[in-house]
Amino acid sequence: MSKAKNHLNLNNTPSSMKFLDEKTIKLDKVLNKLDLLILDFVKILRKHSDYVLVSGYVSILFGRSRATEDIDLLVPKMPKKEFIALFDDLSKKFECLNLSKPEELYDDYLCKNNAIRFSYKGKPIPNIEFKFAKTEIDYKALKQKITVKIQSKELLISCLELQIAFKEIVLGSDKDLEDAEHLRTVFEKHLNIEEIKQYKKVLKND
Repeated sequence: MSKAKNHLNLNNTPSSMKFLDEKTIKLDKVLNKLDLLILDFVKILRKHSDYVLVSGYVSILFGRSRATEDIDLLVPKMPKKEFIALFDDLSKKFECLNLSKPEELYDDYLCKNNAIRFSYKGKPIPNIEFKFAKTEIDYKALKQKITVKIQSKELLISCLELQIAFKEIVLGSDKDLEDAEHLRTVFEKHLNIEEIKQYKKVLKND
């Protein structure tokens, strides 16, 4: 969220959520299977790379009730050697649903702007969609992310204004529009509406 968000009202939030500052949210909730999956995953990932969570899971994290089988995650592009080290570390607990050879995943999927998927071993659903950032908007999401503190753990999510704009302009399905509306409702007093409009202009021209 931008420094221009001077209207931030830290008291006008759901009882389970508290803004510690403009880029940090404390969230009290019962962890579901998606939360547990991504918390386990990023515990390993953050030792190797920055990341940001995007798309539907962000809405679900903040109480949106709908089914999903995956969690979308962006990381900065990394050298092959670093990806192989990450893959080997992840393989202690997770499996890739595409291929088991990290060199091929890097060359034939990630470097060709395709996502790969990870899940707990032997449990293909739910899973995590992992892909390299490739556009200016992707890197804005990485740069302007928000920290969500859950119990003693942390998750890094997309800037809410960017998340809403992307769902309304780029994706636009009923499900995505409902996700965006949920975020608008939950964060009504915390959103910079002008920033959403600016992101929409950028996305329309992209």
